[in-house]
Amino acid sequence: MTSSADTPASGAVVGARAELIAAAAKGPLGLGRFPTVDDGAHAASVLILFGRLDTEPSDAEAITVPADLDVLLQRRAATLSSHPGQISFPGGRRETADADPIATALREAQEETGLDPAGVEILATLPEIPLAASNHLVTPVLAWWHSPSRVAAVDHAETVDVFRVPVATLLDPANRFTSTLARIGRTFRGPAFDLDGTIVWGFTAMVLDGLFDAAGWTLPWDQSDERPIAL
Repeated sequence: MTSSADTPASGAVVGARAELIAAAAKGPLGLGRFPTVDDGAHAASVLILFGRLDTEPSDAEAITVPADLDVLLQRRAATLSSHPGQISFPGGRRETADADPIATALREAQEETGLDPAGVEILATLPEIPLAASNHLVTPVLAWWHSPSRVAAVDHAETVDVFRVPVATLLDPANRFTSTLARIGRTFRGPAFDLDGTIVWGFTAMVLDGLFDAAGWTLPWDQSDERPIAL
Protein backbone atom coordinates (compact mmCIF):
# COMPACT_ATOMS: atom_id res chain seq x y z
CA MET A 1 0.00 0.00 0.00
CA THR A 2 1.35 3.42 -0.87
CA SER A 3 -1.53 5.70 0.00
CA SER A 4 -4.03 6.01 2.84
CA ALA A 5 -6.67 7.53 0.58
CA ASP A 6 -9.98 5.89 1.37
CA THR A 7 -12.12 6.92 -1.62
CA PRO A 8 -10.54 7.25 -5.08
CA ALA A 9 -12.20 8.78 -8.13
CA SER A 10 -13.94 5.48 -8.86
CA GLY A 11 -15.86 5.75 -5.58
CA ALA A 12 -14.50 2.44 -4.27
CA VAL A 13 -13.40 2.22 -0.66
CA VAL A 14 -9.71 1.29 -0.58
CA GLY A 15 -6.62 1.67 1.59
CA ALA A 16 -6.30 1.46 5.35
CA ARG A 17 -9.93 2.34 6.00
CA ALA A 18 -11.13 -0.50 3.77
CA GLU A 19 -8.70 -2.93 5.39
CA LEU A 20 -10.02 -2.01 8.85
CA ILE A 21 -13.60 -2.62 7.71
CA ALA A 22 -12.59 -6.01 6.30
CA ALA A 23 -10.72 -6.87 9.52
CA ALA A 24 -13.79 -6.08 11.63
CA ALA A 25 -15.92 -8.34 9.43
CA LYS A 26 -13.77 -11.30 10.47
CA GLY A 27 -15.34 -11.29 13.94
CA PRO A 28 -13.61 -11.65 17.32
CA LEU A 29 -10.08 -11.09 15.93
CA GLY A 30 -8.66 -14.03 17.85
CA LEU A 31 -9.38 -12.34 21.18
CA GLY A 32 -10.69 -15.41 23.00
CA ARG A 33 -7.72 -15.21 25.36
CA PHE A 34 -9.51 -13.04 27.92
CA PRO A 35 -10.83 -14.61 31.15
CA THR A 36 -14.59 -14.56 31.65
CA VAL A 37 -16.48 -12.11 33.86
CA ASP A 38 -19.45 -12.74 36.14
CA ASP A 39 -23.12 -12.08 35.35
CA GLY A 40 -22.98 -8.66 37.00
CA ALA A 41 -20.32 -7.27 34.66
CA HIS A 42 -20.78 -3.65 33.61
CA ALA A 43 -21.23 -2.71 29.95
CA ALA A 44 -18.55 -0.42 28.56
CA SER A 45 -17.16 0.76 25.22
CA VAL A 46 -13.85 1.98 23.85
CA LEU A 47 -13.21 4.02 20.72
CA ILE A 48 -10.48 2.67 18.43
CA LEU A 49 -9.97 5.73 16.29
CA PHE A 50 -7.70 5.66 13.26
CA GLY A 51 -6.82 8.68 11.14
CA ARG A 52 -3.93 10.49 9.49
CA LEU A 53 -1.23 12.34 11.40
CA ASP A 54 -1.08 15.99 10.42
CA THR A 55 2.62 16.79 10.89
CA GLU A 56 4.38 13.83 12.53
CA PRO A 57 4.48 10.78 10.24
CA SER A 58 6.33 7.74 11.50
CA ASP A 59 10.03 7.40 10.83
CA ALA A 60 9.59 3.60 10.74
CA GLU A 61 9.53 1.96 7.34
CA ALA A 62 5.86 1.88 6.37
CA ILE A 63 5.92 -1.52 4.72
CA THR A 64 2.29 -2.49 5.29
CA VAL A 65 0.62 0.83 6.19
CA PRO A 66 1.05 4.48 5.18
CA ALA A 67 3.52 6.43 7.31
CA ASP A 68 0.83 8.95 8.26
CA LEU A 69 -1.74 6.43 9.52
CA ASP A 70 -2.26 6.83 13.27
CA VAL A 71 -4.41 5.68 16.20
CA LEU A 72 -5.60 7.71 19.19
CA LEU A 73 -4.44 6.56 22.64
CA GLN A 74 -4.35 8.03 26.13
CA ARG A 75 -2.63 7.51 29.47
CA ARG A 76 -4.89 6.88 32.43
CA ALA A 77 -4.26 8.72 35.69
CA ALA A 78 -2.08 6.87 38.18
CA THR A 79 -4.65 7.53 40.92
CA LEU A 80 -7.46 5.53 39.28
CA SER A 81 -8.54 2.33 41.00
CA SER A 82 -8.86 0.46 37.70
CA HIS A 83 -5.85 0.08 35.34
CA PRO A 84 -3.96 3.07 36.84
CA GLY A 85 -1.31 4.67 34.65
CA GLN A 86 -1.91 2.36 31.71
CA ILE A 87 -2.13 3.32 28.05
CA SER A 88 -5.68 2.83 26.82
CA PHE A 89 -8.23 3.69 24.19
CA PRO A 90 -10.70 6.45 25.10
CA GLY A 91 -13.78 4.88 26.62
CA GLY A 92 -15.65 3.90 29.72
CA ARG A 93 -18.78 2.54 31.32
CA ARG A 94 -22.16 2.80 29.61
CA GLU A 95 -24.62 5.28 31.11
CA THR A 96 -28.41 5.01 31.12
CA ALA A 97 -28.79 7.83 28.59
CA ASP A 98 -26.49 6.15 26.06
CA ALA A 99 -28.47 4.72 23.16
CA ASP A 100 -25.95 2.01 22.34
CA PRO A 101 -22.25 1.08 22.63
CA ILE A 102 -21.36 3.59 19.90
CA ALA A 103 -22.96 6.43 21.87
CA THR A 104 -21.00 5.35 24.94
CA ALA A 105 -17.68 5.30 23.06
CA LEU A 106 -18.23 8.72 21.48
CA ARG A 107 -19.44 10.34 24.71
CA GLU A 108 -16.55 8.98 26.73
CA ALA A 109 -14.00 9.97 24.07
CA GLN A 110 -15.39 13.49 23.97
CA GLU A 111 -15.33 13.76 27.77
CA GLU A 112 -11.79 12.42 28.04
CA THR A 113 -10.05 13.95 25.02
CA GLY A 114 -12.27 16.79 23.83
CA LEU A 115 -12.61 15.38 20.31
CA ASP A 116 -15.53 16.45 18.13
CA PRO A 117 -17.73 13.39 17.44
CA ALA A 118 -18.96 15.02 14.24
CA GLY A 119 -15.58 14.32 12.67
CA VAL A 120 -15.72 10.59 13.46
CA GLU A 121 -17.06 7.94 11.09
CA ILE A 122 -18.04 4.66 12.75
CA LEU A 123 -16.75 1.68 10.78
CA ALA A 124 -17.93 -1.24 12.93
CA THR A 125 -18.51 -2.54 16.42
CA LEU A 126 -16.50 -5.60 17.42
CA PRO A 127 -17.79 -8.42 19.65
CA GLU A 128 -17.79 -7.75 23.40
CA ILE A 129 -14.55 -8.54 25.22
CA PRO A 130 -14.61 -9.56 28.91
CA LEU A 131 -12.27 -7.51 31.10
CA ALA A 132 -12.06 -9.45 34.35
CA ALA A 133 -9.73 -7.05 36.17
CA SER A 134 -12.47 -4.43 36.37
CA ASN A 135 -15.49 -6.71 35.72
CA HIS A 136 -16.58 -5.09 32.46
CA LEU A 137 -17.87 -6.34 29.13
CA VAL A 138 -16.21 -3.98 26.66
CA THR A 139 -17.45 -3.28 23.13
CA PRO A 140 -14.64 -2.00 20.89
CA VAL A 141 -15.98 0.60 18.45
CA LEU A 142 -13.82 0.88 15.34
CA ALA A 143 -13.80 4.34 13.76
CA TRP A 144 -12.16 6.55 11.14
CA TRP A 145 -11.24 10.17 11.87
CA HIS A 146 -12.27 11.90 8.63
CA SER A 147 -12.07 15.39 10.18
CA PRO A 148 -9.58 15.36 13.07
CA SER A 149 -10.16 17.85 15.87
CA ARG A 150 -7.87 19.08 18.61
CA VAL A 151 -7.48 16.61 21.48
CA ALA A 152 -5.98 16.89 24.96
CA ALA A 153 -6.57 15.48 28.42
CA VAL A 154 -9.79 17.08 29.69
CA ASP A 155 -10.09 15.70 33.23
CA HIS A 156 -6.66 15.04 34.71
CA ALA A 157 -8.24 12.98 37.47
CA GLU A 158 -8.94 10.36 34.79
CA THR A 159 -6.59 11.05 31.86
CA VAL A 160 -3.16 12.67 32.03
CA ASP A 161 -2.10 12.50 28.39
CA VAL A 162 -3.67 12.06 24.96
CA PHE A 163 -1.60 11.29 21.89
CA ARG A 164 -1.76 10.04 18.31
CA VAL A 165 0.59 7.15 17.58
CA PRO A 166 1.77 6.24 14.05
CA VAL A 167 0.58 2.71 13.30
CA ALA A 168 3.83 2.01 11.45
CA THR A 169 5.69 2.69 14.71
CA LEU A 170 3.51 0.17 16.54
CA LEU A 171 4.09 -2.39 13.78
CA ASP A 172 7.88 -1.96 13.77
CA PRO A 173 9.28 -5.31 15.01
CA ALA A 174 11.91 -3.42 17.00
CA ASN A 175 9.10 -1.95 19.14
CA ARG A 176 7.32 -5.23 19.89
CA PHE A 177 7.79 -7.77 22.68
CA THR A 178 5.86 -10.22 24.86
CA SER A 179 4.82 -8.81 28.22
CA THR A 180 4.79 -11.05 31.29
CA LEU A 181 2.84 -10.41 34.47
CA ALA A 182 3.08 -12.70 37.52
CA ARG A 183 -0.10 -12.91 39.58
CA ILE A 184 -1.57 -15.44 42.02
CA GLY A 185 1.04 -18.02 41.15
CA ARG A 186 0.58 -17.71 37.38
CA THR A 187 2.41 -15.85 34.63
CA PHE A 188 0.27 -14.08 32.06
CA ARG A 189 1.77 -13.34 28.65
CA GLY A 190 0.56 -11.01 25.93
CA PRO A 191 1.68 -8.76 23.10
CA ALA A 192 3.15 -5.38 23.98
CA PHE A 193 4.61 -2.30 22.30
CA ASP A 194 7.51 -0.15 23.50
CA LEU A 195 7.15 3.45 22.30
CA ASP A 196 10.41 5.03 23.49
CA GLY A 197 9.78 3.77 27.00
CA THR A 198 6.00 4.17 26.96
CA ILE A 199 4.66 0.63 27.20
CA VAL A 200 1.35 -0.39 25.64
CA TRP A 201 0.27 -3.74 27.05
CA GLY A 202 -2.75 -5.62 28.43
CA PHE A 203 -6.20 -5.12 26.92
CA THR A 204 -5.16 -2.30 24.59
CA ALA A 205 -2.17 -4.16 23.18
CA MET A 206 -4.15 -7.37 22.70
CA VAL A 207 -6.90 -5.57 20.78
CA LEU A 208 -4.37 -3.74 18.59
CA ASP A 209 -2.47 -6.99 17.99
CA GLY A 210 -5.64 -8.82 16.95
CA LEU A 211 -6.77 -5.99 14.72
CA PHE A 212 -3.37 -5.68 13.04
CA ASP A 213 -3.32 -9.43 12.37
CA ALA A 214 -6.84 -9.38 10.91
CA ALA A 215 -6.00 -6.38 8.70
CA GLY A 216 -2.91 -8.14 7.36
CA TRP A 217 -0.58 -5.43 8.67
CA THR A 218 1.52 -7.41 11.16
CA LEU A 219 5.23 -7.78 10.44
CA PRO A 220 7.15 -10.76 11.90
CA TRP A 221 8.41 -9.94 15.40
CA ASP A 222 10.28 -11.81 18.12
CA GLN A 223 7.61 -13.23 20.41
CA SER A 224 10.31 -14.97 22.47
CA ASP A 225 11.49 -11.54 23.71
CA GLU A 226 9.77 -11.56 27.11
CA ARG A 227 9.85 -8.59 29.49
CA PRO A 228 8.12 -8.29 32.87
CA ILE A 229 5.57 -5.54 33.44
CA ALA A 230 6.18 -3.48 36.58
CA LEU A 231 2.96 -2.31 38.21
